[in-house]
Amino acid sequence: MPADANTDTIAAIATAAGAGGIGIVRLSGPRARAIGEALVGAALAPRRIAHRRFRDREGDTIDDGIALYFRAPHSYTGEDVVELQGHGSAPVLARLLRACVVLGARLARPGEFTERAFLNDRLDLAQAEAVADLIAAGSDAAARAARRSLDGEFSRRVHAVVEQVTALRVHVEATLDFPEEGIELLAQPGLRRRLDTCAMALAQLRADAGRGLRLRDGLHAVIVGEPNTGKSSLLNALAADDRAIVAAVAGTTRDLLREPLELDGVALTLVDTAGLRDSDDAIEVEGVRRARAELARADLALTVLDARDATVPGAVVAAVAGVPQVLWLHNKADLMAAPPEDDARPEGRHLWLSVRTGAGLDAVRAALRAAAGVGGEGSFSARERHVAALDRADAALALAQARLAEDLGELAAEELRQAQLALGEITGVVAADDLLGRIFSDFCIGK
Repeated sequence: MPADANTDTIAAIATAAGAGGIGIVRLSGPRARAIGEALVGAALAPRRIAHRRFRDREGDTIDDGIALYFRAPHSYTGEDVVELQGHGSAPVLARLLRACVVLGARLARPGEFTERAFLNDRLDLAQAEAVADLIAAGSDAAARAARRSLDGEFSRRVHAVVEQVTALRVHVEATLDFPEEGIELLAQPGLRRRLDTCAMALAQLRADAGRGLRLRDGLHAVIVGEPNTGKSSLLNALAADDRAIVAAVAGTTRDLLREPLELDGVALTLVDTAGLRDSDDAIEVEGVRRARAELARADLALTVLDARDATVPGAVVAAVAGVPQVLWLHNKADLMAAPPEDDARPEGRHLWLSVRTGAGLDAVRAALRAAAGVGGEGSFSARERHVAALDRADAALALAQARLAEDLGELAAEELRQAQLALGEITGVVAADDLLGRIFSDFCIGK
């Protein structure tokens, strides 16, 4: 991060609509007001809308539109900000941006407006990342989750756990100053109960963050099963299109077929795979290998079975053993005299359906929504780095519990410190410059 990140005045095209739309050129920094006033030829009052002509330094009219001035610290970035809202013509906006540069601004880096908001304590790091997540949201559910993170829901949950960890760390470290009483203080049931409560709160936060990650990235659902159970037909039914070739010949599907779609507000990628069976066909063997490799990355396995067969093939059970969530879909239930009721079992939910008639497909869609985390109260967006930090904090708390059980106060205090540091990375309390560089480089120009 440049040392002068908050001293330059930066400019960028924030948004640009199509023909007849609105485009915005945004300025932020100590000279934003002066440059804006030079462009409009008049003083700008804070938070007052003014219709003005935008002129370059030679006095030629570039465009006309709305000028807005936000005085520091009451702006998005916490600095003086000027927004010039004009017509959405790309050449006109580019000319206006060049005029800003001629008057002393420089072009903003990707994400620099949000980066400055973070550096000026307008947002914490999790909220700053939620800005990009909101812009890139691929579904209504993902957009709502990103909005909650931007409003601080995720950060508040993290801070609550940090406060618990900090209080525990203070207690444990205080005992180290009193060696004679320290062992007795560490052995107090109340201290260990507090640590257990903190660990449970962190585990719940980790589970909710995992759900937020699925909402942000979309659910990765792999359809798997033996040949001719209706896997490709299920893909076609959920996609509402003939995306996969369906035939009565076993082994028709040889390769992976990916279908990104939005299902009732849920972004997901369905992956149809080759039927799991032993074969002498080299191409089919490769298809099965790819199916197993895809399952290793899956969030959810849609395991399609023949409803008329009461047994679940051992090869299928083994293939989905490592998948976090599994739905057992008993297809061809229309060929049964009396299909069983849907139920939940230790290995996952079992649903009876008929892809041919459509019976039971609504239950499958509802199960997909639930698997993606839609409908959970307070769902927020999260990223891989957040989940990794929570995993490290969880591991550190587990070690702290073990060290307390061994009456090793110094080691328990160190593990609590590591948990505190891991949680601090999420909101930016602890953040290296290279981490910030990676995060904000993913943003679009103007944000």
